[in-house]
Amino acid sequence: MSSVSCGIVGLPNVGKSTLFNALLKKQQALAANYPFATIEPNVGIVPVPDERLLALANIVAGRDPSTPPPAGGFAQDDKVLPPIKNAMVEFVDIAGLVKGASQGAGLGNKFLSHIREVSVICHVVRAFTDENIIREGSQDPENDFATIQTELILADLQSIQNQEVRIKNPEQLKLLNRIKADLNNGIPVRNMNFTDEEAELVKNLFLLTAKEEMIVLNVNEDEYSPMNDEILIKKYADLLEIDRNKIVVICAKIESELSELTEDEQKAYLADLGFETSGLERLIRKAYSTLGLISFLTCGEKEVKAWTIERGTTAQYAAGEIHTDFIKKFIKAEVVSYDEFVKNNGWKGSREAGKARLEGKDYIVSDGDVIEFKIGA
Repeated sequence: MSSVSCGIVGLPNVGKSTLFNALLKKQQALAANYPFATIEPNVGIVPVPDERLLALANIVAGRDPSTPPPAGGFAQDDKVLPPIKNAMVEFVDIAGLVKGASQGAGLGNKFLSHIREVSVICHVVRAFTDENIIREGSQDPENDFATIQTELILADLQSIQNQEVRIKNPEQLKLLNRIKADLNNGIPVRNMNFTDEEAELVKNLFLLTAKEEMIVLNVNEDEYSPMNDEILIKKYADLLEIDRNKIVVICAKIESELSELTEDEQKAYLADLGFETSGLERLIRKAYSTLGLISFLTCGEKEVKAWTIERGTTAQYAAGEIHTDFIKKFIKAEVVSYDEFVKNNGWKGSREAGKARLEGKDYIVSDGDVIEFKIGA
């Protein structure tokens, strides 16, 4: 499928660039204490965390699946692990929006065009207090959230107005008027109901509020704990009137500190905080799942890889992710669930145990399926 991109948006100085830097584990974006520190969008490709890949690589190398990666690398007399290739998500650090951006305030039009190009919106909301960091248009989480939502809605209303001039079809104009009425009532396009035919037309309008969205609450260090996460998620889901499943709680400052540590130091730090995984890992997984994406896995001596597909993809079109020619040359897919593959120590054991099965082109691929495709000449 096309690349998965997540646009990090929000008012200036809410922690977007700090978060982006932590994602990349290095200072690729300027995290400065003044508005518009980031003017051109910074782009970074980060892996989707997937512990299953190391287990599969260990099996290929003749190791116990649970063998951790040694800090100093493998000894020369050990069998080398095959290359591990995670699914990837692209994060775009978009400069801070301000009130009036839809009318060109700040660098509004430019920023809005950058948002238009991403797959999912990652809206960072400032829920931390720090008198040393300037509040540029930021008041409190509820108002900040409303400001961004309003600007995106106003931008969509402008797009609808531009479309109305060109569209002559009465049914399409009727649809535009319906969308416009809902937008004027503060309803984003993603929350509107459409028939399949209407949804296809709406898709071609490239409206900002049609994009999936997740909310990142950037909180104080002393508020960052697993127990408090649930409290904060419930509080802000009610306050902002959004689905709690769309919220991720992070402390960008702590994530920035974690990014400077070794893997062992990170684990120790997270354990002290009570977390099993970092906020960034939860954020990356949330971006992936928000778009309805899953991974199927391929496993061999050349590489172990996670491939990104939309939930509901058939085996035939999943094969096309490896090579487009595989779609028309598809014969069968040999499939084993990840759990069975590990339990039976690879392809040979899975086949002997009767857990490897041949599936046709209409088989719906499940997350974690280990697949070997049979392709014709």
